[in-house]
Amino acid sequence: MFTVLLSAVAFLLLLSVLILIHEFGHFAAARKAGVTVEEFGFGLPPLARTLFKKGGTRFSLNWIPFGGFVRLKGENAMDDTERRSKGSFAAASVPARVVILVAGVFMNFALAIVLLTVGFTLGRWVPTYVSLEDMQAAADRGDIHLKLGVLVESVVEGGNAAAAGVEVHSIIAAIDGVEVKHPSEVASIQQGKTKATYLLQTGPEFAEEKTVEVHLTDGKSGVIVTAYPLELSAPRRGIFAAVGLALRESWVMMQQTVLGIGKLGMSLFTTGRVPEGITGIVGIAQLTHASVQEGFMTYLRLVALLSLSLAALNILPFPALDGGRLLFVLVEVVTRRPVNRKFEVTTNAVGFGFLILLIGLITYHDIIRLF
Repeated sequence: MFTVLLSAVAFLLLLSVLILIHEFGHFAAARKAGVTVEEFGFGLPPLARTLFKKGGTRFSLNWIPFGGFVRLKGENAMDDTERRSKGSFAAASVPARVVILVAGVFMNFALAIVLLTVGFTLGRWVPTYVSLEDMQAAADRGDIHLKLGVLVESVVEGGNAAAAGVEVHSIIAAIDGVEVKHPSEVASIQQGKTKATYLLQTGPEFAEEKTVEVHLTDGKSGVIVTAYPLELSAPRRGIFAAVGLALRESWVMMQQTVLGIGKLGMSLFTTGRVPEGITGIVGIAQLTHASVQEGFMTYLRLVALLSLSLAALNILPFPALDGGRLLFVLVEVVTRRPVNRKFEVTTNAVGFGFLILLIGLITYHDIIRLF
């Protein structure tokens, strides 16, 4: 019960920190540019109470207990005179508006860099690698310690391995007394043979060993194997090396986020389904619960990676997102006149509605996966 309560608090804290630091970026940049910030809300409406007022800004507490928002002067105005009045967002210079719009993304990126730097120094985190080849190359350079094993990914039903009792998700440590470290070695050792003796590592953390004799057909036993990191760790790093790794990790994760969004769009267009690996609020709650159970540093890494994902998502040139609003400003620079206000508001409203529907669809699939 305590773990569930702690996970719930950690989940609310995670979302609140990510969104509030994003909004603080907008707030600080707007104040610096002389744009009036009418409200800085903690939580989402409806309004619970006004905490205090300072510098022309109302700081409010709202009933939905996570996230936050910033409301700039003239931001929602339709009348052009009101929209461009002194202290309004539209009255600021183009460079100032660009800075205000990207400041939230910058803050999420900066938060991730700080957390990743801490993790790569104190936590001795292993960087993210998109392929086994990249991981092996890093091990060869001495960036990480890696020991590969051969994992039984699946066993063909009714095949020789199944009959011999080879378990799925066990490690093939040796074949006929020869240690195997890579899937390619399995076929090489078994070539031309009619039977082979497997030394398997099974159970929690592969701590149990058992030996089975497997009959072979054309040198094959009926298993699908893949490479698996049996040992994976990183050395202690200095601050400069950690910062470099944090920047690399940020680039890799933001690339993966953009690719994931593209994968989501393609899957929805072709099949109408949310693909595996794409998750929403429910999925993030599950990840938070799992990270809390594994420890504070695992939770910290989740915060960093979600902060990067939020930055990558928000900078996309899609209506209602910071990137979409930035696009309207850039169009104004090119055409030397503001975009039609009605068109801008309608486009952002449609974009926002689409995002809400998308979040609902992803959340629905998250719930379906629970059962």
